[in-house]
Amino acid sequence: MEKIKSKNLSKTIKVSLLSAFALILMFFEFALPIFPDFLKIDLSDVPALIGAFALGPMAGIMIEFVKNLIHFAVKNQTAGIGEAANFLVGVSFVLPAALIYRKNKTKTGAIYAVICGIISMGVTASLLNYYIFLPLYEKVLHFPIDAIVGIAAKVNPAIKDINTLIVYSILPFNLVKGLIASAVTILIYKRVSPILHK
Repeated sequence: MEKIKSKNLSKTIKVSLLSAFALILMFFEFALPIFPDFLKIDLSDVPALIGAFALGPMAGIMIEFVKNLIHFAVKNQTAGIGEAANFLVGVSFVLPAALIYRKNKTKTGAIYAVICGIISMGVTASLLNYYIFLPLYEKVLHFPIDAIVGIAAKVNPAIKDINTLIVYSILPFNLVKGLIASAVTILIYKRVSPILHK
């Protein structure tokens, strides 16, 4: 019983530390010139993916949840819409990747896992933005979808409506974001995983 309690406490501490790293990384955002300014990349999914690989899928979900909960409490610029989007899209990335990696813990398995995670992230982000989050921004924050389309069109003239916004902006942005997070994770995972497995 004591051994189980100790193991659970150790896992909780690791998840807490990874959540703290993820939260810090959320504040270091950068834009890419090929995407509109409201789409910014951060590396906060990296600790969640590392945690999911080392400690299991639920650890990754908890890291995504905790970082967004605290970010909402500290920043709260979008009435929680941005944090909800970040959480759900993050989970769509780390969960399938962790489930696949759990069955094949090799470098090849990790690459296959993150590719599946990236695809899941891109599709999920596209669907959620189209059906839920962009309409919520318009309804709750009174930020019209047409205005968002207009901002994106300045970067890419092919964007003319919500459909082209998803295809030419939201989808590729999340694919690129997932690719960057995956590359960083694969580069550093073997160095940090022994600490997490202790």
